[in-house]
Amino acid sequence: MSVKELSIKEEFIRLDSALKLAGFVATGGHAKMVIQNGEVTVNGEVCTQRGKKLRLGDSAAFEGNQLKISNAG
Repeated sequence: MSVKELSIKEEFIRLDSALKLAGFVATGGHAKMVIQNGEVTVNGEVCTQRGKKLRLGDSAAFEGNQLKISNAG
């Protein structure tokens, strides 16, 4: 499994936005669907909240891809 670092300047990024920004999904609608279907994990646990706030150090995974939130500063 490869890990993609996602640098953010803000305090948090929404899960659906993070999946889209990382290139794991093509659209926000696709992100909503896979999250609501329980296909995404956040910090190792299934998450069905598309508005889940990911903060520094959090990780999310979908279809063998993983992203980790890091600080852009």
